[in-house]
Amino acid sequence: MNDVTETRNISDELGANIPFLRRFARAMTGSQQSGDTFAAATLEAILADRSVLDGSDTKTGLFKILYGIWSSAGAPVEEGESGARAKAQKRLASLTNNSREALLLHTIEGFSFSEIAEIIGVDQPEAEGLVSIARQEMADSTAGSVMIIEDEAIIAMDIESIVSDMGHRITGIARTRDEAVELGKSDVPDLILADIQLADNSSGIDAVNDLLAELGNRPVIFITAFPERLLTGDKPEPAFLISKPYSVDQVVSAVSQAMFFSSTETLHS
Repeated sequence: MNDVTETRNISDELGANIPFLRRFARAMTGSQQSGDTFAAATLEAILADRSVLDGSDTKTGLFKILYGIWSSAGAPVEEGESGARAKAQKRLASLTNNSREALLLHTIEGFSFSEIAEIIGVDQPEAEGLVSIARQEMADSTAGSVMIIEDEAIIAMDIESIVSDMGHRITGIARTRDEAVELGKSDVPDLILADIQLADNSSGIDAVNDLLAELGNRPVIFITAFPERLLTGDKPEPAFLISKPYSVDQVVSAVSQAMFFSSTETLHS
């Protein structure tokens, strides 16, 4: 393989993984703006010196660089935060070092324990221990009320079961945009968990925008078969995304992470 072909292959691999790098960065910070700032810094580091990827497969190397930048910055709290969001940031700071990040890498991004160990710079048994610790710490977080927007009955019931087993109260299940708004106004949720495509061909994003306009900001998790379409950085996008098909661990982790944060940017379709 010549140098030009190798460079092209690496560039293609980077391009394919950038959306998921954004997802991880946003979940760590709880916001699109902060997450995308860290993702951009990662790409700048690679552009400045491609050799930083040496010794790792492209995806693992990409996340390793991001994690290095994140940890060297001290996992910063955003300036100007106040109210519930500032309290959430303080709770995050009290968690065991590296545990929340290890959990995200394992459950949301699908990295193995050996890959997580390489990304965060620990040995594999410690990586496994960090994920276990994170699960317990997240399980101890405050329970809240969750609204589900999902038009497929089986999926909606499955999500309801998972979230209920976590100790959260389900306010109800909506299948359309209008149902979602009515449900949200009748029983205000602490968190919204929404599919993208709804039964009446309306958009879950539009339903969430309507709800946030009515109820004010609150954490939102989107479930979609095409997460990369909501991770372009071209417009306001969600901080929390779950890919279909999802696992129980992915739902549990995303809900636990999102409950720490009390705001999300309004989305525009």
